[in-house]
Amino acid sequence: MKRFALLAALFASVTVAVSGQGRGGRIPSMAAAPPPQLTFHVDEEFFKLPDNIWPSEAVGVALNSKGHIFLLNRGNHPLLEFNSDGSFVRSIGDGSTIFHAAHSVRFDADDSMWLVDAGNNVVVKFNAKGRIVQALGRRLEPWVYMTHGIERAIPAPASFYQPTDTVVGPDGSTYVTDGYGNSRVAKFTKEGNLVKYWGDRGTRPGQFNTPHSIVMDRSQNLYVADRQNSRVQVFDTDGRFKTEWDLDGLTWSMCITPGPTQVIFIGSVGKVYKMSLDGKILGTFGKLGRLPGWFDSIHAIACPDEKTVYIANEFSYRFDRVILE
Repeated sequence: MKRFALLAALFASVTVAVSGQGRGGRIPSMAAAPPPQLTFHVDEEFFKLPDNIWPSEAVGVALNSKGHIFLLNRGNHPLLEFNSDGSFVRSIGDGSTIFHAAHSVRFDADDSMWLVDAGNNVVVKFNAKGRIVQALGRRLEPWVYMTHGIERAIPAPASFYQPTDTVVGPDGSTYVTDGYGNSRVAKFTKEGNLVKYWGDRGTRPGQFNTPHSIVMDRSQNLYVADRQNSRVQVFDTDGRFKTEWDLDGLTWSMCITPGPTQVIFIGSVGKVYKMSLDGKILGTFGKLGRLPGWFDSIHAIACPDEKTVYIANEFSYRFDRVILE
């Protein structure tokens, strides 16, 4: 009986160890000790919105080199600019057909602004003077489908199917998470020519189920928020898979801090993860709710430093400035 009990205990311990393994033999981050809870407060009165502007779904937030903050939403005033102190500057793009289902806003190293619209299937680049200098993808054109029929039925490889986010590398290459429909990452040259793309729908390494956000570190590693697979996948600039981070929540959005020592903040549902570039969870903060001080689906996140985080709460129609203590 003693021998049988010893064997049973040994079998149980092996079973627990095996069941704790993640995809590819990795142990998910959630299997480790609970990460520290980061203390924070929300500056509820930071953004001074005019009385006649009411944002709708909060979907994007980004800062340019001057520290100006740009908020993207799906209301009548889709793009709002604020000074670094939260004072209102202007509303941009009112009535423009560029906006159909606005999805993200980003700035590159040259201070060019990149707008992604999932409904229009386009990514539009504006230079620092606010002029359009490039458009990737193509809006739906019903008249073309009607006149050319099956010839235009299948989108070309350079076209998108509800893209979600973009990042620009030091050489000017542009990477687009072509997220809802194609579940891939597409790479373009500085001139806007398609170089390659990788990924399809699935759960294996290199596959995606709604790649929703993308950032690049100083070493030119690409981090892709694979939202519905609740993970972040890491690639080189040629799309070669490096590793993945399994999390216990949907990976909606990401930002990466500037400077020599970078960290990544990942927005989920009701919670934000702070992570090192080797995949360690440094801490988390937040709880699920739709009042100030609580968070829902964090569609976008921006982090000019490790202590300041801007959050777009999509379904609360609210943008938050969060200060970590």
